[in-house]
Amino acid sequence: MTPPFPFADLALSQRLERAEAAGCRGFVEARARVEPAVGAVWRDIAGTFAMFDGPSSPITQTFNLGMEHPVDAAQLDEIEAFFRDRQAPTFHEVSPLADDSARRLLVERGYQIVEYTSVLYRPIDPTIALSGARNPHLRVRAMAPADIDAWVETAVAGWSEFPEYAPMMRGLSVVNTQRTDARCYLATLDDAMVATGGLSFHGDVALCAGASTIPTARQQGAQLALLEHRLRDAAAAGHTLAMMCARPGSGSQRNAERHGFRVAYTRVKWGLFPPSDG
Repeated sequence: MTPPFPFADLALSQRLERAEAAGCRGFVEARARVEPAVGAVWRDIAGTFAMFDGPSSPITQTFNLGMEHPVDAAQLDEIEAFFRDRQAPTFHEVSPLADDSARRLLVERGYQIVEYTSVLYRPIDPTIALSGARNPHLRVRAMAPADIDAWVETAVAGWSEFPEYAPMMRGLSVVNTQRTDARCYLATLDDAMVATGGLSFHGDVALCAGASTIPTARQQGAQLALLEHRLRDAAAAGHTLAMMCARPGSGSQRNAERHGFRVAYTRVKWGLFPPSDG
């Protein structure tokens, strides 16, 4: 029997935020191995994890600000210097359950809200079965070394409607295939690779990310099959909680809720921008 939902409180937020921070640390470490010239690095600054993956990477930001203890000016000074020294903007993903000092200091320093993210979660067990029709022509498995090139091409093809993101998505996908802290999965339709997904772990939490389906194979059950397979693998390995993140009100959030996920909270991304010359 699937265990009950934990309360959406500070303790849950700490578990989820640590899991995402750990996933980003693993990515940054893989980038440092794959592309040393990027200078990818992360720092634990008084319990807040600062990630640098290049000035324009979506990974370049902090996680866990204000989750362990109040935030003070000295901590923010050190974080901002970390990014400034690398000629990168400063962004913080902040849980609404973070200590109030985080919000107060960010407002005082002129940070602006730039994005919201729904953080979703659900308990899992090895017998988990998601609702929805199954496509008998779909197969899901973990990526093998021989699949790496095709996995990258499939992940990038899933973003083909947004060609401006193609270089970034290719770089992210290549790094994901080289991570030692995460697993890549693929779905095939009649033996052709059509969809990808990823899974990373921290403590008892499994983080689902990296979902991508080529346009011609959408609405055929690939992501349902990938999600169920990943959740079963995570539960079989002893993890009891799954999480994923989505834009509020998006199709991704609706799909997650259809499959038993609940919104734990809406996270706020804050950015610090230099004053304009005008």
